[in-house]
Amino acid sequence: MKIERIVTGTLDENCYVLKNNGTCLVIDPGDDYDKIKEIIGDDKVLAVLITHSHFDHIGALRNFLKKKSIKIFKKSNVQDEGVYTIGDFTFQTIYTLGHSSDSISFYFTQEQVMFVGDFIFKDGIGRCDLPTGDEKQMQQSIEKIKKYPQEITLYSGHGDITTLKQELESNPYLH
Repeated sequence: MKIERIVTGTLDENCYVLKNNGTCLVIDPGDDYDKIKEIIGDDKVLAVLITHSHFDHIGALRNFLKKKSIKIFKKSNVQDEGVYTIGDFTFQTIYTLGHSSDSISFYFTQEQVMFVGDFIFKDGIGRCDLPTGDEKQMQQSIEKIKKYPQEITLYSGHGDITTLKQELESNPYLH
């Protein structure tokens, strides 16, 4: 699986395009649909995965909603945490509430990568003082994520890529 990052919008949100065998998934299409479409190229979009519904993560979603064949994965239409397969992509959904009441992370176990939106950043976590944010839920999500393999690469909604191991060692919010 190939992962490409596109920085979009005024808040420099990270949109990711995951490619495999002529198909792709789009994670958090923040804005700048033309930039995202350019990275997609001729690959067939199978689904759009939304880590949470803040405006900076869904600005270009309307462009994908026009195509009925594209599945949309977000907390409101994922009934339970579990494993899903779309085409050649298999991932686990993990509720990671705290930054928002609809925060969800997507863990691709075979590749050891997790897309965490604004749940965890390099040396930080998402704000809990926005509407539907909750510090207690954030702490519960942090405790949940600590049980996953430390080798996981974390792809956040803003900023740099990191690993769970690095965050467990240096992120003050994970201590």
